[in-house]
Amino acid sequence: MTDPKLPEPLPAAGSTPEPARQSPALRLARFYETLTPAALDGLGQLYAPDARFKDPFNEVVGIAAIRRIFAHMFATTEAPRFEVTDCIEQGGQAMLGWTFRFALRGRALTVRGVTHLRFDADGLVTLHRDYWDAAEELYEKLPLLGGLMRAIRRRLRATDPPR
Repeated sequence: MTDPKLPEPLPAAGSTPEPARQSPALRLARFYETLTPAALDGLGQLYAPDARFKDPFNEVVGIAAIRRIFAHMFATTEAPRFEVTDCIEQGGQAMLGWTFRFALRGRALTVRGVTHLRFDADGLVTLHRDYWDAAEELYEKLPLLGGLMRAIRRRLRATDPPR
C-alpha cells in the first residue's frame, strides 16, 4: 500500500490481528490485497448474505454470486492482485481507491478504480459498487479492440466543440 493512512498489508497466508480493532473498510482492503482463490470462502465474514455487487460487467446479489465473480477473475486472468491506494470512511460507508494488476495471455495490464461500500450495523458489506472506465482502462489496452477504441475516441474528440 502506498497511502500512509492505511496499515501495512497482512501476510497472504497468515492470521489477522484482532479484526475488532480494524474498521470494516480496512478489513475489506486487507482482504482484497491478500486475495487468493482459497480466501473466497471467507466472503461471508465480510459481506452480508444479501449484499449487492456491481461493476461495469456484473450486477449480482448474494455472497455466492459475488464469489462466482472473483472465482471467474482467478480462472481468466494471470496473477491478479489488488493494491488499495486510498481509504476514506464516513459513517457506515467508505470509498476505496485501488489498482488492479493482472495479465491476459502474458500481457501485463493495470486497471485503476474506486469502490463505494456501505456497511450494516455489524460491519458487513451491504453494497459494493466498483467504478472504473472499462473503455480506457481495459478495452484500449487489448490488441484488436484497442485500436478500434482509440480510433473512436479520436473521432469523438475531433467532433467536440472548442472550449
